Amino acid sequence: MNLLIKEHLFIVGGATSGFGKAITESLLKEGAQVIVVARGEEKLRTLYSNEENAELITGDITDSDTIEQLQYIIGERQLHGMVVNAGGPPAKMVLETTLEDWDDAYRKILRWKVAITQAFVPKMIKAGYGRILYIESSSVKQPIENLVLSNSLRLAVVGMVKTLSQEIARSGVTLNVMGPGSHNTPAIDRLYIKKAEQTGLAFDEVKKNAINLIPVGALGEADDFASLALWLLSPLSKYITGQTITVDGGMIKGTL
Repeated sequence: MNLLIKEHLFIVGGATSGFGKAITESLLKEGAQVIVVARGEEKLRTLYSNEENAELITGDITDSDTIEQLQYIIGERQLHGMVVNAGGPPAKMVLETTLEDWDDAYRKILRWKVAITQAFVPKMIKAGYGRILYIESSSVKQPIENLVLSNSLRLAVVGMVKTLSQEIARSGVTLNVMGPGSHNTPAIDRLYIKKAEQTGLAFDEVKKNAINLIPVGALGEADDFASLALWLLSPLSKYITGQTITVDGGMIKGTL
């Protein structure tokens, strides 16, 4: 399928690992131009320095300085899409958290996403086109054990995305959320480590037990996740906005 994104310009956060890496690699294969953002300069250069269509930005995408740097680098060019993606907060139960944990989670999960959205959506509206994809978690539809900070603050992101999608629905700019369940990426290990600490079971046993609970019987793969992400980032998805789509192997039991 021709996704019609050749030479389109995208920003991808967290581009050296997990979903960000898989989406970046898929965009580059389609001939898109990608501004790749990650904190680790060495890994960033190892992965993308030979990619003609990749522009490398070393920095924390959750920081205002990095967002300003992105605005400067893009300049007057048309930005076609953006993958809003970064790591999440630590695994904790409610009574384990401190108010400082909540303040930090607000900064890591919500605040910077509002900032980057406000930085680039007006530019997209002016151009009459844009695709923004927020990588959150399946916890926005069904809470995940030991992830109260993520369970709570990611719901706020969904509320912001839904509201803005309604406010600018006729602009040609769409905003959607993807909520991954358990995938074979480094981020999932923190849940297994936490569960192992709570139960005294070995890490591998905890992981095996968790996988057995997934209806399809396996962890998801980042490349498969990226295939849906690319479609949502393409002109073909013009009639979908304000939606939260979970990719979870059947774990969400609700019908909404």
